Amino acid sequence: MHDRSQPGPHVRCVSAPQSARNVRCPAPATGALGRLRAVHTGLGGYLVLGGVTVAALLLFAAAMVARRLLAPRAPGLTKQSTYESGVDPVGGGWAQTHVRYLAYAFLYVVFAVDAAYLFPWALVLRDQRVGVASLVEMGIFISVILVGLLHFARRRALSWDDDD
Repeated sequence: MHDRSQPGPHVRCVSAPQSARNVRCPAPATGALGRLRAVHTGLGGYLVLGGVTVAALLLFAAAMVARRLLAPRAPGLTKQSTYESGVDPVGGGWAQTHVRYLAYAFLYVVFAVDAAYLFPWALVLRDQRVGVASLVEMGIFISVILVGLLHFARRRALSWDDDD
């Protein structure tokens, strides 16, 4: 430990104010700790990020190689057949989905995104600083979504009739 009141080389203490004269600073770190502190200067953060990324890629590659080397392989017709819940497959594996499901999936996504925006906004609305502008913006947002819903209803996309 170096004492600033003693003559001789001193270590610059980042955490101590410049005016402090009798501050005990830790000795310069050597070894791995010193290299770690050196990394935190300048572009060192990018070096750490790059190192973690390279380590993750190497770990992924090692897992893939280990799987390839250790996994049993016995190709055959039984292994390549379709298997679902212990039931033997019957018929073809291709089934068409009616296009009306797409409209319901689209509406679900629209209203899920709508809810994702409305719930946090409703919590913030209690704050007096938010003001009328936020209320107007959210009213416009909801009205645009309702116009889309009315468009679906007018085109009878929401009816579930089999005579399409």
